[in-house]
This record gives sequence, C-alpha cells and structure tokens, in this order.
Amino acid sequence: MEKPVRLQKFLAHAGVASRRKCEKIIESRRVQVDGRTVSAMGIKITPGKERVMVDGKEITAAEEHVYILLYKPKGYVTTVADPQGRPIVTSFLQNVKERVFPVGRLDLDTEGALLLTNDGELTQAILHPSNEVFKTYEVLVKGLPKSPDLHSLETGVMVDDKKTSPAKVLFKEKIQQNSLIQITIHEGRKRQVKKMFQAIGHPVLSLKRLAYGNLGLGNLTPGKYRFLTKNDINLIFSNKSLYKQKNS
Repeated sequence: MEKPVRLQKFLAHAGVASRRKCEKIIESRRVQVDGRTVSAMGIKITPGKERVMVDGKEITAAEEHVYILLYKPKGYVTTVADPQGRPIVTSFLQNVKERVFPVGRLDLDTEGALLLTNDGELTQAILHPSNEVFKTYEVLVKGLPKSPDLHSLETGVMVDDKKTSPAKVLFKEKIQQNSLIQITIHEGRKRQVKKMFQAIGHPVLSLKRLAYGNLGLGNLTPGKYRFLTKNDINLIFSNKSLYKQKNS
C-alpha cells in the first residue's frame, strides 16, 4: 500500500500545479477528499485509498512525468485554455497524451524557449527564487544604449519600486538605429526584461527567450518541440546540486 503523503504534495505529483499553487488551491476550498471539502494545510492522504477531487474533477496518482521544450511563437498565450479564444501553446503538442502545464509564462508578443511538464515538483524548483535558475533572452531595443546604461542593468535598476538583481548583459549588434542585446537574469517578475529596458529609456521592440540555465533552443523552430531527458533537466540547474541529488 502507498504511504500517506501531504495533500499538496500528492496534487503536485499528479501534475495539478506546483506545490505552492496547490496549497493555494486547497486554501481556496477547491479540493474534496472523499466528498469532504478541505482547506487546512498538513492533511495527509493515501494515494489510491481516498478519492481526491479538484473543482469536481477526480485526481489520480501521478502519470509518468514528461518534460517538453517548446519554441513558443509570438501570438500564442502561455496557458492551457483561454476564455478570449486566443491560440494556446499546448495546441502544438499533437503527440502528447499527458496533461502538461507551462513552467512560468511568456507574453503574447514574446517568443522562445518554454518548458511544459506534468511534474509539479520540477515546476516549483524552477520557479522558486531561492534556486536562482537563470534565463537568457535576446532583446531588440529601440535606440543605442550607452555603456553606463548597460552597466546599470548589470548592477540593478529600479522596477516597480524594487531594485533588480544583478544581470549579465552582452551587446550583440546594431540593427539600423536599434540594438540587439543578450541579457541573463534569475528573477521572474512580471514583464521584468521589458521593464528593465524601459527603465533605461530603451523600450523593447521584440523579445525572445533563448534558454533556461544551460538548456537552449538548439535547432528548434517556432511551433516545434522536443522531449527532454534527465541530462537536459540537469542543464537547467547548471551546478545546482540539490536537484541532481533529489533525482539521482
């Protein structure tokens, strides 16, 4: 028989969401265990013994975990459903039977690397600020930033009344009167890259995520994806040994 586990951990392993988001789902009274609505943290269940439902849908034990890297094109929303009827990123996953979710978001007008998985624990590990998972972007900005402006991005600029963490910035080339710049950050604030360049007076014209950690797009083209291996996942965390130990 399965050992009892905390409810939020069971939900995360089942691919409902990250563990932190599962806690919020429980607190919102959206979860029933054997027909009884629960909202307190610390409740344990035995997988396969109790019946667990979220929003009226039964949640079963975890499927086999799958990990996908998608080249998200512009014009697609990073959700599994959209009430406005806009195209969604999961529409590209024609041969994926598992229910997967995006890890973080990319704006409608942003393209590039997007992870999708049903592994809530991995999602939590990537998104949790303490793990400092680096993400690299290629940015076309208006105008020609001066060296002091780029240096200020490296040391931190004020965004939404809070200074950003240090970034790695590389000027790549001048394109007419605009500039192509590569920037690497580990924070995940909403529209952070766009706001950082806005803060130095050079609005973003286009934005592309190149990589999570050392896991890059490779030969993927817009709308294409590939399944990831354990070695690929380790590239996301670079030298972060905690995740490697957990999954060794």
